[in-house]
Amino acid sequence: MFLAHPPGRAPVSVSEEGDADAASWLDLLNPTDEERALAARITGLRMPTREEIEEIENSSRVYIEGDTFYLSTPLVRRIEDRCFTSPVGFVLSRDRLVTLRYSEFSVFELVSQRLAAHDAPFGPEEELVLLLEAVTDRIADLLEYSGRELDQMSKQIFHSTQQRAKDPDRMLRTQLQLVGRQADLISAARDSLLGMQRIVVYVSENNDEHRRQRFATRLDALARDVSSLSDYDVQMTNKVQFLLDATLGFINIEQNNGIRVLTVVSIIGVPPTLIASIYGMNFKNIPELNWSFGYYYALSLMTATIVLPLIWFWRRGWLGGR
Repeated sequence: MFLAHPPGRAPVSVSEEGDADAASWLDLLNPTDEERALAARITGLRMPTREEIEEIENSSRVYIEGDTFYLSTPLVRRIEDRCFTSPVGFVLSRDRLVTLRYSEFSVFELVSQRLAAHDAPFGPEEELVLLLEAVTDRIADLLEYSGRELDQMSKQIFHSTQQRAKDPDRMLRTQLQLVGRQADLISAARDSLLGMQRIVVYVSENNDEHRRQRFATRLDALARDVSSLSDYDVQMTNKVQFLLDATLGFINIEQNNGIRVLTVVSIIGVPPTLIASIYGMNFKNIPELNWSFGYYYALSLMTATIVLPLIWFWRRGWLGGR
């Protein structure tokens, strides 16, 4: 899909060069080779491929060709309970901004609506700043959502003793899945923030004097926002690790409880078996062989070797406490 965003108007689908005359922002969503070639003819700029946008080294993420910025970053997206990153590229010249993306991001539609609501034209630099600000706000919303989810999980892990006692296996499996989902979200947000930080710093440092004077304040504020979100992301990462360790700790406790039960069963079963084995030996000179109370004596002895360990385990709290 190839869209042009003229000021004061809804986005226009671009199928030929004249469709984009009034727009300084061109937006390519899952572009075909033909759409990339059309964008290159309209702007006179080279359009990077998806493979170029997905490069991970810094020199391939942010660079200048002539006076045109080529910028790219992975952006986080959440669909229901699934989180992932998708690459987004920005080509910024003095009269055009071209975005290349391979997933639908709501922030692009929000900025498009804002442009459509104003008749005054926006320059490509301002459109880029608007997009970066909207992306930053979206990442902040996702991190706030993750923070609330982690707080709720913390309460369930440390305070829902009744639920854990009813079905500990199911509860702990659910907690592990939830922690893993939040870890994916926070990791994807961190990748996006790192990419945003590279873009903001690079554009700030490599703009000419005129551009720097116009957008220095907004870029500085954006850099501070990205930095604070990065710090918050680190805090969320630490909390995820803590909740993961706590959940695994409770799993170890449940496993120890299972081993404890097996230990109790094996211990209380050994002495009666030993007694039965001794008096089951076919030796003629066993002292209790001809004793009229020998049978009852053996049964009483086996019962005692069962009851006494059970009392001992109960006093130690292995059987539910005293």
